[in-house]
Amino acid sequence: MIVTFTDFGITGPYMGQMKARLLEYAPCEPIVDLMVDVPAFQIAYGAKLLAGLVENMPEEAVYLCVVDPGVGGQRKPICLQCDGRWFVGPDNGLFHYIIQSSQNVQAFEILWRGAVLSKSFHGRDLFAPVAAMLAQNIDFDKSAVPVDDLVTLSETVAGEVIYIDGYGNCWTDIRHNDIATSETLKIGIQTLKYADVFCDTEEGHAFWYFNSSGFVEIAINQGNAAQIFGLMLGSQVNRN
Repeated sequence: MIVTFTDFGITGPYMGQMKARLLEYAPCEPIVDLMVDVPAFQIAYGAKLLAGLVENMPEEAVYLCVVDPGVGGQRKPICLQCDGRWFVGPDNGLFHYIIQSSQNVQAFEILWRGAVLSKSFHGRDLFAPVAAMLAQNIDFDKSAVPVDDLVTLSETVAGEVIYIDGYGNCWTDIRHNDIATSETLKIGIQTLKYADVFCDTEEGHAFWYFNSSGFVEIAINQGNAAQIFGLMLGSQVNRN
């Protein structure tokens, strides 16, 4: 399958145009939209989300990843094979954590070009055809590059809100293996204890838990944590 991961959103023509190009090149390959609302332009948040979400996804897939505010600039178009999975997208740090968590990584600069290449939409005109060719084991023009030459991200201390879902639950960049359930989290003057699941708390009560993708999430049982606590992307969550 081909799995998409983008900040395109659900409005406008962008997802439709990219998926139409995928089907033009690979009409028999299933397409799964893993995430279409990566925080816009936020490469670092996208990189953390991608690395966590892929853990529960099939290995036999091609991941078409487009969070690309520098499209048309000097960043390279690349494809990576990481422990058997293929990733296609821009060399802007989006694959930083995928590379860190992989044992075997091969990196390639994409040299192939189609008949049409928009300066502002490489997702449709470059990355989608390459992902389709990879899904079908069709060779295309590419050149190996050292992994150490790829763009990296600055390391930060975990504790930021990196995604807010439609329920107002706030995903942080703290991972399940980095914190003990005995710890509490503090937002302003509010201290939050751990709970396994929503139904372990009373309606309207706040807590933190490990969500199904392994991220520490701030939540309120049948409530909107982002609104109640005034949280937004980049808000800091402190550990006690």
